[in-house]
Amino acid sequence: MRMTGGCQCGAVRFAASVVADSAHICHCRMCQKAVGNYFAALVGAPLRDFVWTRGQPSSFRSSEHVERGFCAACGTPLVYRADGSAHINVTIGSLDHPDRLMPTSQDSIEGRMPWFAELTAVPDLGRTEDIDSPERIAAIKATNRQHPDHDTDQWPPENRP
Repeated sequence: MRMTGGCQCGAVRFAASVVADSAHICHCRMCQKAVGNYFAALVGAPLRDFVWTRGQPSSFRSSEHVERGFCAACGTPLVYRADGSAHINVTIGSLDHPDRLMPTSQDSIEGRMPWFAELTAVPDLGRTEDIDSPERIAAIKATNRQHPDHDTDQWPPENRP
């Protein structure tokens, strides 16, 4: 299964012709800080089957053994790679179709939030159109700078507002 993805602004895009069955959630504090969230959702791909199709990420060595790639323009976390590994881990949220990968495991659970299992009980406020006015949604869509969830020949578009 070919997977494509990229950053929020579209400056960096990638493709993986093979994705491992390693979709997982990492709760370690380093991953939490790297993605600015309670956990990092990642999936591995063999390096030989992974290519950058637009731009190149900037990187940060979060430890002596790990490099993390992100878009320098918009800050989107994109990849995690351990030195010497033949695999690269991609942030599932940066994929064009993150819904196709359900995590099959969780690791570094010592960092998992103690209330994580209770999230399904948190009140659901509804869909965006239930929360925001149609005018506000239209205004956001009219000025949206987010890259679409598919490859484009050019980004940003020439007629961008």
